[in-house]
Amino acid sequence: MTPVGPRLAVLDYGIGNLRSAEKALQRQGADARLTVDRTEIEAADGLVLPGVGHFGACMRALVDRGLDDVARTAIAADRPFLGICVGAQMLFDGSDEDPHTPGIGAVPGWNRRLPAGEKHPQMQWNCLEIRRPSAMLEGLADPIWMYFVHSYAPVPDAAEADEVVVATCDYGGPVVAAVESGSVWATQFHPEKSSDAGLALLGNFVAAVGVRA
Repeated sequence: MTPVGPRLAVLDYGIGNLRSAEKALQRQGADARLTVDRTEIEAADGLVLPGVGHFGACMRALVDRGLDDVARTAIAADRPFLGICVGAQMLFDGSDEDPHTPGIGAVPGWNRRLPAGEKHPQMQWNCLEIRRPSAMLEGLADPIWMYFVHSYAPVPDAAEADEVVVATCDYGGPVVAAVESGSVWATQFHPEKSSDAGLALLGNFVAAVGVRA
């Protein structure tokens, strides 16, 4: 069946299982396509940046394919944008994992290593602690459990934190789990691996894009 929902460009920079996010979005009715084609990306109603692995390697791959500027242009134009896991980290200024490699810089802040004394990576289901209302969590029944695999997490600038942090999780202290800044959504967890709750969040993104399409 041909998708009838909004067109989503899943940015293909060649690292990780990018197709799992593409397929999960398609299950929510989106016309989601893994692509590096600028014309197709510019025609899309929204963009998605998944990511797994090393921050620096992912950013360098994104730059090598010219998709970092594509992402910045879309965000500057207030187009809906979803970052997932390392894709969420890449939206910030940089990371302790590779401090000499700049991020996209869409959200002021820096990625820090998870608290000492905890197992690295956090590889488990964890419960979200909601910090403020957001369309990304609309309709999800509390408690909300999502699946995490990461050793670093974004820390928004203090001046922005109250405004942009949607949810945290407890892992040796509060760890930022979800951020919303303008048209940008970012999740440190993997919604495509988080069963019904994760699919519902992706459905909320598809719906939000559809309203604006």
